[in-house]
Amino acid sequence: MHWREFDRPTSTGRLVNRVMSGSRCHLFRPGGNMARESIARPGRELLILHPRGESLPVGTRADQVQVLLLDGSWRESVQMAQAVTTWGRLVRLPAAGPSRNALRRQDAPGQYATVESLLFLLAALGLSAAELRLRQQFELHVYAGLRARGAKAQAEAFLATTSLRETQPELMSRLEQRRPN
Repeated sequence: MHWREFDRPTSTGRLVNRVMSGSRCHLFRPGGNMARESIARPGRELLILHPRGESLPVGTRADQVQVLLLDGSWRESVQMAQAVTTWGRLVRLPAAGPSRNALRRQDAPGQYATVESLLFLLAALGLSAAELRLRQQFELHVYAGLRARGAKAQAEAFLATTSLRETQPELMSRLEQRRPN
């Protein structure tokens, strides 16, 4: 995670760290001395998710790889990729549709939040239960972020495109209750 990303409330990298057991967060500082050995796990191929990478190799198994997500703005992610490109294999994932991250502006089609990249990877690896759990938390993160900004109409429009009311009915009911002043 780029050091500037750490305190951003819209950070989806921190969401990944909260939801995915076994994940770790490493702060990247330009010119810092981050070492591959402090991140890479022995016995696993390190996959670095990046749009300029090669396609995910056919037959990739989740138990044989470790994933390095680059979390930051697009400019920051390019900088991080340059620093770690020799650590493992740069891979891109088959991504479809527009970004669901309504909390940040995407400058071009095919730009996705860090968590969305992980969702594409989980789907490609056939880890549907983990993908569903993370997707629900991501959608809740976006919805709550929009509500916190006071963007009620945008939050309602976003909610209409999710399954949160069906999968989390009690929580959504509590969130939608009007609070006393």
